[in-house]
This record gives sequence, structure tokens and C-alpha cells, in this order.
Amino acid sequence: MLMDKLPSLGRRNSCVAVLCLNGVIGRVGGGRRGLNLQGLERRLDAAFKGRQLVAVAVSINSPGGSPVQSELIARRIRDLAAERDVPVYTFIEDVGASGGYWLACAGDEIYAGNSSIVGSIGVVSGGFGFMEMIKKLGIERRLYTSGDKKAMNDPFGPEKAAEVKHLKALQGDIHKDFIGLVKARRGEKLNGTDRTLFSGAYWTGARALELGLIDGIGDLRSVMRAKLGDNVKFKVFDERRSWLQRRFSMGTLADSGNGVGFGFADDLVAAMEERLLWNRFGL
Repeated sequence: MLMDKLPSLGRRNSCVAVLCLNGVIGRVGGGRRGLNLQGLERRLDAAFKGRQLVAVAVSINSPGGSPVQSELIARRIRDLAAERDVPVYTFIEDVGASGGYWLACAGDEIYAGNSSIVGSIGVVSGGFGFMEMIKKLGIERRLYTSGDKKAMNDPFGPEKAAEVKHLKALQGDIHKDFIGLVKARRGEKLNGTDRTLFSGAYWTGARALELGLIDGIGDLRSVMRAKLGDNVKFKVFDERRSWLQRRFSMGTLADSGNGVGFGFADDLVAAMEERLLWNRFGL
């Protein structure tokens, strides 16, 4: 039983490591940062060390992103939990959707707020088509490939049914992996049909509790103190960045010579893409 791994209530000097996973998962673009295993590995390892450690609590606030990085991070958390024989609790704040919910499934128990956004168990790809625009601007598209599928879904060419079909097949494979993970982690706790749970829809924390996607309503400190007593100590493992890293986190306006402005433009597009991910959930 999970509770057997917890110390008796009121035990002094017991410590809960708090991991904060905030933001889009994967490469965001430009100088902006996203959640990825390489950037998190030291923090993850540090959080699971300590003689007084009795549990790891993971605070999640993410609209999703890369399924690969979601899987890598969640798997690393589970591997460390098994190595250290320490229970993991995940707490969804504003949003734990798509890849954010994938991360939440790394917990032995999942909690959220009543109004948290939870779910979106699906796969989405997006882009733009610029073919008509470049025609109006008098721009000729020149593209040379070896392999008839090398330039599939080129945004400067016409959309082709066969290429869309191929993309949707890839999405289907990733979706199956996501569903498999949720079923493996939540098991008999799930309370809904596959069509409902895995449609890509998302819900409030209150509704997610009814569907069995989470185990309870509550915030990190209140839940952990209820489980471990008021004497439990919290040690936060958050991102630490130097002044120089913060100062130049938006990239450079000029890299060299004629490159003035390109770093800023790249960051602007990346910021727009990131903003759109959050906007899907009204945030």
C-alpha cells in the first residue's frame, strides 16, 4: 500500500521534495526555454536524494507540448521513485493538459484544484499554408528533394490528401501510446468510456475527479500536511538561473553582421506559438 511507505503522522524532520514543472514541454524556440529531460535531469536527481526524504511532490502547470519529452520526463520520475522507494504525488495547478497530464500520470496519486484544467488526452498538429500568399507576392517556390515524401506537408505547397493521411496515422500511433500510459497508471480508477476519456476533451478538476483522472481536490501543501502532519518540511527544487541567463533569455537582437533582428523575430514567433498553447485552455 502507498500509505505504508509514508512515515507516521507527526514524525519530525521528515522532508518532502517539491519539483516545479512549469511551461511548455519540449523545444519552444529561439532563446526561450521549455521543459525537457536534459534541462531537468539534475533537478530530478537532486529531488530524490536526502536521508529525511519521505515523498516527492510535483507541481505541474503545463498546456503540453512534445510527447517525446513528456514520456522521457515521466519515465525518469518513475525510475527514480522505484530506485529510492519513494512515493510521488503530482499536483495540477492552472492546467495539466495533454503532455501536462502525461507528466501528472507519473504520480502515484494526482491532485488538482476545482477549477484546474485537466485532460486533453489526444494529439494535435498545426501549421499554416502560405501557397496563395507567395503567389500574390510574386515569389517562386524552389524545392529539391531525393525521396518523393521528403517534403511532406510543405507549408508553401498545396495540401495533399495522402500526406494528411500519413500525418494522421502518426498522430494515431502517439495517441495509442498516450492512452496506454493513462490506462496503465490509472487502471480501475478511470470512470468513463474510452470515447469520452480519450477524445482530446478537457475538464475542470471537479469533473476530472468524477472521471477518475485525478485522485482528489487539493493543493500541494495542504494535501501533504494532511498525509504527513504539520511538522513536515518542504524543500523546493525550482529552476535557478543566473542574472545573465535571465537577461538574455529572449535571445539576441543581433548575432553578427547582417543578422540584426533575426534573433528577436525567432523569439517573437516562438512566443506566439507558446501563447497559443496556453490560449487553448483560456489562460
